[in-house]
Amino acid sequence: MLKETENPPIIWPEQKSVADFEGTWWVAHTRSRNEKAVAWAMTGREIQYFLPMGWKVSRKKGHTIRSLLPIFSSYIFFCGEEKDRMEVLKTNRVATIISVFDKARLVAELLPIERALRAGKTLLPHEYIKVGQKCKVIAGPLMGTEGVIARQGGKNLRLILAVEMLGQATSVEIDADMIEPLEN
Repeated sequence: MLKETENPPIIWPEQKSVADFEGTWWVAHTRSRNEKAVAWAMTGREIQYFLPMGWKVSRKKGHTIRSLLPIFSSYIFFCGEEKDRMEVLKTNRVATIISVFDKARLVAELLPIERALRAGKTLLPHEYIKVGQKCKVIAGPLMGTEGVIARQGGKNLRLILAVEMLGQATSVEIDADMIEPLEN
């Protein structure tokens, strides 16, 4: 486990924003638990990257353990030239590199995450749930209930509960933290 000072910066160069990065964008899909090592390698090679991380606090044998973990496990975003992509591959810590075809969209999606991290906000990984996806309630009085997501709005979702035999349905508002997606 790394000491707090041994963790790589979340963004490099630290004074830049993802909006300032120049070049082609890629996403490195790293080998398991290699995100920080890849980030350090990129820093040493002066490759611009963004590795969103958040603190996880756990207790083990009466000790409090704080770990800085990637929010998107096994992924690191980077920007540069073809030679930079080749340097990342040479680390032997990357399973594959994903090309980004819509740079503007990626930057627009990463900017709010960067801003939240710079503001000191705690970000946690969260299951990606979209409208039309079948889900199961995993906590609370509706635990075990299955339905389809009808809309998203902030922290709450609208879960459709159908009675297919009647061709009728109802819906309930539910906290996004209380559901998990089902395999289709």
